Amino acid sequence: MYNLFKEDFLVTGEKADALRQKMWGKKVFYVNNLHINYTDICVSKCRFCAFAKDEGDESAVFMDVDDIIKYVAAKAPNASELHIVGGLHPSKKFSYYTDMVRGLKTAFPEKTIKAFSAVEIDYFASISGLSVSDALSALKKAGLEMMPGGGAEIFEPRVRKEICPEKIPAEKWLEVHETAHKEGILTNATMLYGHIETGEDKMRHLEKIRELQEKTGGFLAFIPLSFHPQNTFLSHIKPATGMDDLMTVAVSRLVLDNVPHIKAYWVMLGEKTAQAALRFGADDLDGTIIKENITHAAGAKSSAGLTEDELKNMITSAGLEPVKRNAFYGTIN
Repeated sequence: MYNLFKEDFLVTGEKADALRQKMWGKKVFYVNNLHINYTDICVSKCRFCAFAKDEGDESAVFMDVDDIIKYVAAKAPNASELHIVGGLHPSKKFSYYTDMVRGLKTAFPEKTIKAFSAVEIDYFASISGLSVSDALSALKKAGLEMMPGGGAEIFEPRVRKEICPEKIPAEKWLEVHETAHKEGILTNATMLYGHIETGEDKMRHLEKIRELQEKTGGFLAFIPLSFHPQNTFLSHIKPATGMDDLMTVAVSRLVLDNVPHIKAYWVMLGEKTAQAALRFGADDLDGTIIKENITHAAGAKSSAGLTEDELKNMITSAGLEPVKRNAFYGTIN
């Protein structure tokens, strides 16, 4: 395995930018979306997480289905995509999640429901006694149309044992996404970097995503996630530098030339680094988001949300063309 992370920074960036231009020209995509973190109550105790709380904690958050519907109506009536992830709640039945999706799709039929990480899907299967395939089928029937890519972290077992020993292994994450693709559910993929991983660990992670994409073609976008250590058990770790961020975006674009889109996730990168990443291989700024809780619990300094005008300005001032999209990268005029 050749380690691209050892290559020259600017040369790698130029190659990634050239590939982005070949694939998308001057187009940079964004979406009017809303992130919904329906609960921070979680049975998993990942060392890198500052979001999770125990059931019974006075500051814990839980939203029932009616709460979520009211939240969407109040916060983002015009959003085209609902991005839904949360903790692994110890006492909610699988019916809560199917009711959530069904309720949202009934209330907002025009909005795409992009919900639940592979970790959540595996948990739903375990609490319901269903297979992953049957759990996904039930959610799809309720209105699930797409899955985000969270929970991948870093696939290297040595690293997972240190930062998230209770989380599903890499093989299970890949299996859930492969199953989703077979069910006709497109997904995203992620990689959490900037903690205790090596360049070789990141390369192996990217290669596994590439291999599954060759097999299924079911990944729409890849999102490199820059780790935020504040308020976590890994708070002693220095966060990734701007050069680390841009190099990871660039290498991701070059390795994953079979995945259509690379996101510069401004929530974790910060707005300025995300804008620079548009010249290092990224072609998507994600979206308005409105309110994101998980990364901000770990000390993110980026805005809670951005307006469409702010996103468009980030793109045009980089000399590129903003394209408003839906969840499946169809253009919205």
